[in-house]
Amino acid sequence: MNRASHGAVRRPRRVCLLSVHTSPLEQPGTGDAGGMNVYIVETATRMARRGVDVEVFTRATSSDLPPVAELAPGVLVRHVAAGPFEGLGKNDLPSQLCAFTAGVLRTEARHEPGYYDVVHSHYWLSGQVGWLARDRWGVPLVHSAHTLARVKNAALADGDPPEPMVRVIGEDQVVAEADRLIGNTAEESRQLVDLYGADSRRTVTVPPGVDLARFTPGDQAAARRALGIAPDAVVLAFVGRIQPLKAPDVLLRAAANLLARDPALRSRLVVLVTGGPSGNGLAEPTVLQELGAYLGIADVLRFLPPQGGDGLVNVYRAADVVAVPSHNESFGLVALEAQACGTPVVAARVGGLPVAVADERSGLLVPGHGARQWADALAAVALAPGRRAELSAGAVEHAREFSWDRTADALLDTYTDAATEHAERIGLLLPTVPRIVRADVPVGMIER
Repeated sequence: MNRASHGAVRRPRRVCLLSVHTSPLEQPGTGDAGGMNVYIVETATRMARRGVDVEVFTRATSSDLPPVAELAPGVLVRHVAAGPFEGLGKNDLPSQLCAFTAGVLRTEARHEPGYYDVVHSHYWLSGQVGWLARDRWGVPLVHSAHTLARVKNAALADGDPPEPMVRVIGEDQVVAEADRLIGNTAEESRQLVDLYGADSRRTVTVPPGVDLARFTPGDQAAARRALGIAPDAVVLAFVGRIQPLKAPDVLLRAAANLLARDPALRSRLVVLVTGGPSGNGLAEPTVLQELGAYLGIADVLRFLPPQGGDGLVNVYRAADVVAVPSHNESFGLVALEAQACGTPVVAARVGGLPVAVADERSGLLVPGHGARQWADALAAVALAPGRRAELSAGAVEHAREFSWDRTADALLDTYTDAATEHAERIGLLLPTVPRIVRADVPVGMIER
């Protein structure tokens, strides 16, 4: 039931965001920083522009970090000391959740009761903290899983260990406790219901967005000059964390297949890999370089560290096609960013990627991870200028259907629904103001 559409309700004044294992201040593309970091930064800053104060709690990973840092006007990042500053992976963090929760609760205790209006937790570790904070503060808990253990375990890459049972159990608990669950796509919302027993009435689909002011079509030749790439090169790009889940090896194997078909392509081919080791990839930080040497394509490989700002835009614009071969993606922000820059995407037909990529209109979806089928798809775009131009136009059009402003407004509406239901449940009467309805949010963007 969409309670926000029935009568006047009060939107939240102050939101507590929880991101235990990764800080929104970190550069996406390495370590544990990725699409979730982008999601938190973009939605938090846009909520702040709407007059909502946002505070993000994350674990301190260095003694040099200040207790509080300003991410943007109206958005604070609070660094909570919980365990050693360095050397803790995600699987080590459950042992530090009590310390982290204590830090969050102590911060709130310095204020008058009712300081936060809603808690929004990101990833299951944060959901465990949010569950306790919700009960202590008497406010609703909204939870975004971002990835799900049962889904990941059903589509593991070769050599990738399964997610531990402690995570599966933890996700079950958070799903049972949350007042609202956010799915990035209708498929993820269905997975929450079917695999975790979530209440469909409390499960909301809110698609992520893309920064349409930053990621725009531009001069490909200029982007290539900035990266030292020849203007007539055939550029296949990968952007993301280097780990088995993201499957950058699929791109390398496909490139080797292309060169076996047409050895003359070697003089023009550039395989551009942008990102850093993450997760299980940390154990073998040079695995892609070694694979490139084994496949005989080391001469066409180029590696860049994680990029931000104009550097990332240049990577997208320089590419003829961006490959997203992941074994699982809850959505795939890289695909949206590339398409917003006018670059077609070839992506695996998994998770949320069929939503992020419009098959045969903004890119191509591949139903597997075989080198031959990926080589076919990449060649159909990168080596066919006419087809690439058609997909480029469709990519820009498709990306415009998504924006972080729409995502932020949908989240605020979800917070309001949850707060209204919570108030009704505990018998509180909240002061109200008329709800502002945004005319630019298309019908069906929010599914309840």
